Amino acid sequence: MKPDIHPKYEDIKVVCSCGNTFVTRSTSGKELLNLEVCSECHPLYTGKQKNIEAAGRVDRFRQKYGIKK
Repeated sequence: MKPDIHPKYEDIKVVCSCGNTFVTRSTSGKELLNLEVCSECHPLYTGKQKNIEAAGRVDRFRQKYGIKK
Protein backbone atom coordinates (compact mmCIF):
# COMPACT_ATOMS: atom_id res chain seq x y z
CA MET A 1 0.00 0.00 0.00
CA LYS A 2 1.17 3.50 -0.73
CA PRO A 3 2.03 5.57 2.33
CA ASP A 4 0.20 8.81 3.20
CA ILE A 5 -2.78 8.35 0.84
CA HIS A 6 -5.30 6.88 3.28
CA PRO A 7 -7.61 9.09 5.40
CA LYS A 8 -7.13 9.13 9.15
CA TYR A 9 -9.35 6.62 10.97
CA GLU A 10 -10.15 8.32 14.28
CA ASP A 11 -12.62 8.07 17.16
CA ILE A 12 -15.86 10.01 16.72
CA LYS A 13 -18.64 10.69 19.25
CA VAL A 14 -22.15 9.90 18.00
CA VAL A 15 -25.15 11.64 19.58
CA CYS A 16 -28.74 10.61 18.82
CA SER A 17 -31.79 12.86 19.16
CA CYS A 18 -33.08 10.50 21.89
CA GLY A 19 -30.02 11.32 24.02
CA ASN A 20 -28.08 8.12 23.45
CA THR A 21 -24.35 8.63 22.90
CA PHE A 22 -21.56 6.26 21.90
CA VAL A 23 -18.08 6.35 20.42
CA THR A 24 -17.14 4.72 17.15
CA ARG A 25 -14.48 5.20 14.50
CA SER A 26 -14.78 7.12 11.24
CA THR A 27 -12.81 8.71 8.42
CA SER A 28 -15.15 11.74 8.23
CA GLY A 29 -12.72 14.07 9.99
CA LYS A 30 -15.43 15.36 12.33
CA GLU A 31 -15.38 15.04 16.11
CA LEU A 32 -19.17 14.81 16.52
CA LEU A 33 -21.92 13.12 14.50
CA ASN A 34 -25.61 13.88 15.17
CA LEU A 35 -28.21 11.23 14.33
CA GLU A 36 -32.00 11.28 14.29
CA VAL A 37 -32.48 7.54 14.93
CA CYS A 38 -30.19 4.99 16.58
CA SER A 39 -30.51 1.38 17.70
CA GLU A 40 -31.85 2.52 21.09
CA CYS A 41 -34.86 4.39 19.67
CA HIS A 42 -35.53 2.79 16.25
CA PRO A 43 -38.86 0.90 16.28
CA LEU A 44 -37.34 -2.16 14.62
CA TYR A 45 -34.83 -2.63 17.45
CA THR A 46 -37.08 -1.60 20.35
CA GLY A 47 -39.99 -3.87 19.42
CA LYS A 48 -42.46 -0.98 19.34
CA GLN A 49 -43.00 -1.41 15.63
CA LYS A 50 -46.48 -0.70 14.31
CA ASN A 51 -47.95 -3.46 12.19
CA ILE A 52 -50.28 -1.72 9.80
CA GLU A 53 -52.32 -4.12 7.76
CA ALA A 54 -52.62 -2.16 4.53
CA ALA A 55 -55.04 -3.51 2.01
CA GLY A 56 -53.79 -4.16 -1.48
CA ARG A 57 -54.98 -2.27 -4.55
CA VAL A 58 -57.49 -4.92 -5.52
CA ASP A 59 -58.99 -5.04 -2.01
CA ARG A 60 -59.31 -1.26 -1.90
CA PHE A 61 -61.00 -1.27 -5.32
CA ARG A 62 -63.49 -3.92 -4.19
CA GLN A 63 -64.23 -2.05 -0.99
CA LYS A 64 -64.66 1.27 -2.80
CA TYR A 65 -67.15 -0.11 -5.32
CA GLY A 66 -68.86 -2.61 -3.01
CA ILE A 67 -67.80 -5.69 -4.94
CA LYS A 68 -68.06 -8.91 -2.95
CA LYS A 69 -65.44 -11.64 -3.22
